[in-house]
Amino acid sequence: MNPKDIEIDSNSGFCFGVVTAIRKAEEELERSGRLYCLGDIVHNAAEVERLRRKGLVTITHDDLERLHDVKVLLRAHGEPPATYEIARRNNIEIIDATCPVVLQLQRRIKSDAGSSGPLILIYGKPGHAEVNGLVGQTDGRAIVIRDMADLDAVDLSRDIRLYSQTTKSLDGFREIVAEIERRKLTLGGGFQWFDTICRQVANRMDKMREFAAAHDVVIFVSGTKSSNGKVLFSECRSVNPRSYMVAGPAELRDEWTAGARSVGICGATSTPAWLMKEVADALRD
Repeated sequence: MNPKDIEIDSNSGFCFGVVTAIRKAEEELERSGRLYCLGDIVHNAAEVERLRRKGLVTITHDDLERLHDVKVLLRAHGEPPATYEIARRNNIEIIDATCPVVLQLQRRIKSDAGSSGPLILIYGKPGHAEVNGLVGQTDGRAIVIRDMADLDAVDLSRDIRLYSQTTKSLDGFREIVAEIERRKLTLGGGFQWFDTICRQVANRMDKMREFAAAHDVVIFVSGTKSSNGKVLFSECRSVNPRSYMVAGPAELRDEWTAGARSVGICGATSTPAWLMKEVADALRD
């Protein structure tokens, strides 16, 4: 294939929250050669491995309970208050790389989370690191909504405040808002919603669709753990059926690009630029 026919999407790759977390990790590794990170610093196995070779050690919350007198990086997803309490108790120095957008959302939810206040709903993925941090601001009282079906188990007659995980689909959030408003017409009670979706992520949807439509074949590079990757890849497939997801160049298949005049390479907010370049180089070779 002519190298000119292969394009890497300039809008793909790390969001600023991930860039900041990796920069902080690399700065500390340069100084000391060793740093603990609570959970994968980014949902991309190749980038995690690159940083592991530099001295970054990924730990779990159970590991955190056992550690003392070390430095631990908190990644962009954010953490609940309990994590900070464990660190204080174990004399752990926190390097806090919580994304500013997530941090602002945590503070907002915490201010609304009184025991006698409104019911807090969070549109998001149960168990996701960011969502766990948000629910933690409410002492576990918030209810996580994956889709409209989950609303059936919620007492919507109460006063409600709805927030969103920052990386969720804007269209999906609007559908949840519309459905709650529809049900409130008969159930009554107050309802406030707050669009807390990160625009750097949300705006990639339209750009991703345009990019996918401009090429015969799309190779989407993403780690399998990335929620954002799954959403963006779905958008690519909806526009261009010849879209394929890979974790790296080893997963490329010749038949995918057979007869293609142009191939677009794009990725999630957790996909490093160097990995997309490796995929492009493999296609050229």
